[in-house]
Amino acid sequence: MPKNKNKKYARGLRVLSAKDAALIQLVKIGEIAQEIGILPSTVNFYTREGLLPEDARSRGGYRLYHKHRTIQRIQRIDRLQHAKRMSIAEIKKAL
Repeated sequence: MPKNKNKKYARGLRVLSAKDAALIQLVKIGEIAQEIGILPSTVNFYTREGLLPEDARSRGGYRLYHKHRTIQRIQRIDRLQHAKRMSIAEIKKAL
């Protein structure tokens, strides 16, 4: 059994193997960004601002997100930000 299997990060996130992550449709930032057509730094920004929660971490320390739920949330953030001209603080309240 790997040493860090039960390792938790500051927010209580579980560390998962790539196989476990794939089974529950968790993907890295780059895959989310590529799917939507945004920069990975945008996903990082939304995570830092508290708009986008990470679901787990890989054994290598990469943040993992549920693919479909995260894409829907980013699209909602984008609509609120651009169509309704809401600030980050207003979007936090709306979500």
